[in-house]
Amino acid sequence: MVLLTALVGLLGLIWRRNLFLRALALDVMGTGAISLFVLVAARSGLRTPILARGELALTAVPSIAWADAIPQAVILTAIVIGLSIQALLLVVIARLSRLDPLLDTASFEALVIAAPPEAAAGRRA
Repeated sequence: MVLLTALVGLLGLIWRRNLFLRALALDVMGTGAISLFVLVAARSGLRTPILARGELALTAVPSIAWADAIPQAVILTAIVIGLSIQALLLVVIARLSRLDPLLDTASFEALVIAAPPEAAAGRRA
């Protein structure tokens, strides 16, 4: 199911011509990838590495297996980075919608091809 989510996102990136739908497909694909990591890292019977008030270090209950906090931190970081990339992408798409409200990639490709080389060179400088 998780791989299917990532595959649906990838197919959306390939088949859709609308920039907003491509951004949505990218988000679906990222959600599938993060869900895959969560599924792989999930272990039952592990205690969360959060200590109660007054509890000493991990030696307080040596017989209990503790979950590793590093994969949790990496996944949380991936979620935050994905959210910020999506926000930036949506801002760029909103700015591009002023040029073409349909947000079709073919029309943007035509704008790039139709631009004179001098204008493109002037923008780079």
